[in-house]
Amino acid sequence: MKKFSIALVCFLFPVLLFAQMPDYLEGKMTYPIFDFHPMVGVVKTKAKALNYDKDLEYKIAMDVTDKVSDSTQVMGTLREVARSYNLNIANGVPKKKMKVAVVIHGSAILGFLNDEGYQAKFGVPNPNIAVIKEMKKQGIEFYICAQILAFRQVPEENVMKEVDLAISAKTALITLDQMGYTYMNVNN
Repeated sequence: MKKFSIALVCFLFPVLLFAQMPDYLEGKMTYPIFDFHPMVGVVKTKAKALNYDKDLEYKIAMDVTDKVSDSTQVMGTLREVARSYNLNIANGVPKKKMKVAVVIHGSAILGFLNDEGYQAKFGVPNPNIAVIKEMKKQGIEFYICAQILAFRQVPEENVMKEVDLAISAKTALITLDQMGYTYMNVNN
């Protein structure tokens, strides 16, 4: 029992440490859209440089490759997608002027499996599903690389239905670039 308690504390302490707001940020964060994790918030500031420009359309292609580091927690890269979206909203960009496309490849594909596929791989429900569904409701699009699915022998039907299949991440990123999207790497 003692070994189990020590193991539990060793596992939970880092999870709780990073899931809580540091004291110095208490009361200084806002959550314009997403609020599923303390660190997706935006620090309130008096910044005036490079604020929203009504003549621009804000189009971002977010490159996601990071692996699932803790199968029981929302992926860090999804927290970065949410925070980047929140930052733009906090900067005055209206949702109707924001277009965000998330391109998934590499080891990140496992975080975008449907619950059945995720449970078969990790033995726990997929904690990313609710976040991805909420992001889709906000207009964020998801594209997964069909090449890496084939190379890693992940059946296409195991991917969440909210995620569209692209022939490759490379072609998706090139196409989005040609459509005027700005490339952003949100990997840890």
